Amino acid sequence: MPDVHSSAVVAPEATLAESVKVGPFCVVGPNVRLDEDAVLHSHVVVEGHTTIGARTQVYPFASIGHPPQDLKFGGETTTVSIGTDTVIREHVTINPGTKGGRQETVVGNHCMLMVGAHVAHDCVVGDRVILVNNATLGGHVVIGENTIVGGLAAIHQFVRIGRDVMIGGMSGVENDVIPYAMVMGERASLNGLNLVGMKRRGHERRNIVALQDAYKKLFLDPGNFADRLEEMQAGDSESDTVRDVLTFIQGESSRGLLHPKKK
Repeated sequence: MPDVHSSAVVAPEATLAESVKVGPFCVVGPNVRLDEDAVLHSHVVVEGHTTIGARTQVYPFASIGHPPQDLKFGGETTTVSIGTDTVIREHVTINPGTKGGRQETVVGNHCMLMVGAHVAHDCVVGDRVILVNNATLGGHVVIGENTIVGGLAAIHQFVRIGRDVMIGGMSGVENDVIPYAMVMGERASLNGLNLVGMKRRGHERRNIVALQDAYKKLFLDPGNFADRLEEMQAGDSESDTVRDVLTFIQGESSRGLLHPKKK
C-alpha cells in the first residue's frame, strides 16, 4: 500500500504504485500516475494528466502538470511524462503540452532538474540531462541526452539542442545548437566543442579528432557556410560524431543554427 502522509491530499482516482511515498502537504490530482518507488517529499503539487516514473524523486514546492503559460491554451487534454530515476528539486515547474504543439511535455530518465528550473509546454528533455539552478526552457524546446544547461541560462522557444552539449551559466540561447558543442554568452554563440564531456562519455579518440576537423571546416574555414556544409554532406564520414552533427543540421528547424562569433 502506498505510504501517504495524513496531511497529503490525493485524489481517489489517482494511480499510485504500492511502493510510492507521498510526504506531508502534497497534492496529487485525479489523472496522475506515480510509478514504483516514486517519492514526493513534501509540499509537492502534481496535477493534470501526469506520469512520474519509477524511483523519481520530487522535492518541496515543485509544481508539475498545471496549465501551461500559453495564452492559446484552451484547457485541452495534454500530458506530462517524466521518466525513471530523475531528481526534481525544489521550486521546479513543469507544464504540459498544448494543442498547438506536440500535446505532451517529456522529461527523460536519470535527469536532474535543480532548484527553480522551468520546463515549459511541449518541451522534450532527453535522458541524463542536467538543468542547473533557475535554467529556463521556453516552449517547444528539444534537448538531447547528456546535455548540461548552466544556471540562469535561458533557451528560446522552439530551439533544438543536440546531445552532449554544455551551455554556460547565464547564457541566452536563441538558435539551434549542434551536438557536442560548447555554448556561452549573454547572446550565446558557439565556443568550440565539449571535449571534456565527450571524453567522459567514452567517445573514441578518432571520433573526437574527426569532429574537431569537421567543426573547423564548417564554422571556421573561409567561404560560405552553405557551400562548406554541402561539401561535407556529399562526403561519407566514418565518424559517428560527425554524422550526428550533419543529421542534426538537416533536421527541421524554425530557429536557424548557432554559429561562433565573427572575429
